Amino acid sequence: MLIDFFYTLRSAKLPVSVKEYLVLLEAMQADVVGPRNPEACSMDDFYFLARTALVKDEKHYDKFDRAFAAYFKGVEMIADFTKPIPADWLRREMERILSEEQKANAPKMDWDELMETLRKRLEEQKERHEGGSKWIGTGGTSPFGNSGQNPQGVRIGGKGGNKSGVKVWEQRAYRDYDDTQELGTRNIKVALRRLRKFAREGNDLELDLPDTIRSTAANAGYLDIKMIPERHNNVKVLLLMDVGGTMDEHIQRVEELFSAVKSEFKHLEFYYFHNCVYDFMWKNNRRRYAEKFPTWDIIRKYNKDYKLIFVGDATMSPYEILQPGGSVEYNNEEAGAEWLQRLTHAFPRYAWINPEPQGVWQYRQSISVIQQLMGQRMYPLTLKGLEDTMRLLSK
Repeated sequence: MLIDFFYTLRSAKLPVSVKEYLVLLEAMQADVVGPRNPEACSMDDFYFLARTALVKDEKHYDKFDRAFAAYFKGVEMIADFTKPIPADWLRREMERILSEEQKANAPKMDWDELMETLRKRLEEQKERHEGGSKWIGTGGTSPFGNSGQNPQGVRIGGKGGNKSGVKVWEQRAYRDYDDTQELGTRNIKVALRRLRKFAREGNDLELDLPDTIRSTAANAGYLDIKMIPERHNNVKVLLLMDVGGTMDEHIQRVEELFSAVKSEFKHLEFYYFHNCVYDFMWKNNRRRYAEKFPTWDIIRKYNKDYKLIFVGDATMSPYEILQPGGSVEYNNEEAGAEWLQRLTHAFPRYAWINPEPQGVWQYRQSISVIQQLMGQRMYPLTLKGLEDTMRLLSK
């Protein structure tokens, strides 16, 4: 009954074998999950069982999640009109029926006032609240909660939608970008090849075709193969990538870029950050709280001959860039702008690649701030943008 699911995974480029598929079927027959196991009979239970049986490397989790969602979309959403209307649906409807006047009159506060007011609300509020403009809750125009309309609030729970939160009260999990993502076109690689500095190094050999032809001709036609050390691109790249939040909309293109960069540059170092760079970064999103790399150590570790490339949509609250404590996830002691300036000072050849459409840049205050900090060295994630980036870095 799961054969179509198996082929869906294969079509999503997941390395799933028949043996692993049979293991999943054996687990189902043994009632590891299912209606005859009341403690494990939900779709979530099946998801974790299928992922355990079919996926052998965590770098493929993101592909599996997307394939799983595409195949089983709607399975748990069959209508049951004997049940009450879902609260989430009501909240979404409330969000839609807010008038433009209500949205325009949403409470607006500066950073210090916002944090102080949140502290007071936490002390005063004793029950759940929906709608309104004051309490922590859902819907409405309050600066605290989720699923409402406020130009600069603190999102507490729920999912983001309006890209206006200046703080997020939750611990979020991000996924690493997949560096095996197959490119739909070779054009990204071609654009990256503008940044090349080849050198003969190592013991690996490759065929020297011109010398082989000359030597064979001089040897009366007897084949005389000539080999030379293989050439490698000697350019060093330090790649810093924004992950999570609004970057989820750009996962596919960033993965294509990441895959191309890994194949084109032998000397590549990469790290992740969220929204803006602060005092630490990480290499593995599943262990980002346990394996932190201090930004100062990264600055000291790599020489200034590394080309520094930021990849991010630069879409956030300006507080996250300019204000100590402005990070949506923790209270950073120094503003993100300080760290950006330290990085660009340490690595003089730098640029920022932005996957957001260039037409919306002028409407995002945070993008303008990042552009100024980057000395206008921000380019769109397009072929021309990549060519311009490589041309700048090669100077």
